[in-house]
Amino acid sequence: MARRYDPERRQRIIDAAAAVVRERGIAGLSHRTVAAAADVPLGSTTYHFATLDDLLVAALRQINAEWLAEVERWAEGVDPAAPPADELARWLEEQFAGDRARLELEYELYFAALRHEGLRPLAAECLDEMARMLTRLVPDAAAARAVVALIDGLTLQVLLADRPYDREGTRVTLARIMGGDGAGAEDRDGGPPGTAR
Repeated sequence: MARRYDPERRQRIIDAAAAVVRERGIAGLSHRTVAAAADVPLGSTTYHFATLDDLLVAALRQINAEWLAEVERWAEGVDPAAPPADELARWLEEQFAGDRARLELEYELYFAALRHEGLRPLAAECLDEMARMLTRLVPDAAAARAVVALIDGLTLQVLLADRPYDREGTRVTLARIMGGDGAGAEDRDGGPPGTAR
């Protein structure tokens, strides 16, 4: 019997790999679990992805692209009249209040790069690209990289330490990195610094 033409199969396998990692973690990823999740024969996963690292690379590349597209949409929509630190602190609050499972998946694959060498260039590319996008809001590339590092640290605190997101504290810190002393209107008028707006 001729094999059924299925041009979407490779993409379904990548989507299934991301779903398996979301539900079971990296340790739960195998060609067999992905084939079952994608509803394809086991041979299809090994045909498209000879090794699990190949599959992880494809999943991370897709997740990075989705995340960077979201950052790009946000950066393009930033109100030029508003302080960039205020806009970024507000957007981060929206991210942390959103789909936690998606954040966990992104970081699980991100940290898989510590043990899977093939993932490291993709993780580094994602960080570099995010910093590049932020250069339109910050004074220089070094400040953009510092903002990316701050975002990563905040995300880990929210995910691992279950700490509530401090929007005002984040705004103040971002303002210092992005240019400015972090003082809001109340601070400049003699109000208590760090008061939530």
